[in-house]
This record gives sequence, C-alpha cells and structure tokens, in this order.
Amino acid sequence: MAVSKKINRIIWQIKSFYIFDFHKNMTGKSDFFNEVFQVVRLIPKGRITSYGSIAKYLGTTGSARMVGWAMNQAHGKDVPAHRVVNHNGLLTGRHHFGHPSTMQHLLEAEGIEVEHNGVINFNALLWDPVKELGL
Repeated sequence: MAVSKKINRIIWQIKSFYIFDFHKNMTGKSDFFNEVFQVVRLIPKGRITSYGSIAKYLGTTGSARMVGWAMNQAHGKDVPAHRVVNHNGLLTGRHHFGHPSTMQHLLEAEGIEVEHNGVINFNALLWDPVKELGL
C-alpha cells in the first residue's frame, strides 16, 4: 500500500473514532448523523444527491460510506433517504427500505425515472449541496 493511501486510511479511522465515540448526543446518534439528516431534509422533491456529495459538503470528503450508515438509520425520522444514491446514480440503499423496490417507487412518485436500479438523467437531477447551499 502506498504511503498516501496508508495516511488517508489512518485519517479515516481517526475521523470515524472521533465522530462515533466522542460526539454522541443524548439519542445515541452521532452529531455527524444528525448533520447528514439536516442536509438530506433540504433535497428538493424531484432531485437526488449522492453520499459523497453530502460528505464533501460536511467537510468529510471520503466519508461517503458513513453517510450511507446515517441513511440506514434515517427511516422513521422524516428524512427523505430515498433521494440519496451512489455517485453513479445507482440505488445502492434500496435494500434498507423494507422491500427492494420501495426506494424506486418513492423516486418515481416524485417524477424521477429509474431503470435497472439507476436514476436516468442522474447529472441533470443531481442536487449538489456544495453548489446549492455554498461551502
């Protein structure tokens, strides 16, 4: 493994430890999860964003997977988790919606076309919080 990859992995582990062990609020969820929920609540109907876009906006570039973990905990919290997809527009979180087709149905109800578990016209529908909310 190259030195820079080792350093990035160590930084990621430190961030993970910091976020999950030192910054828990009274509900037991990390502040990071709550920040993710706040950003996701701002995604307009009919638009989607990616895990990585949210991570970048929150200043944790490279932590897309942690955003995904937050989305797994978002159900029942008035968080439109169905609007968050991977960087290619794939519905990678679809299995966390009770039934694998639920995420697709929720997106289609908002006018977003989905084919083969991927958002059609992903780039045109992408809501980038860095651009939309400023960084």
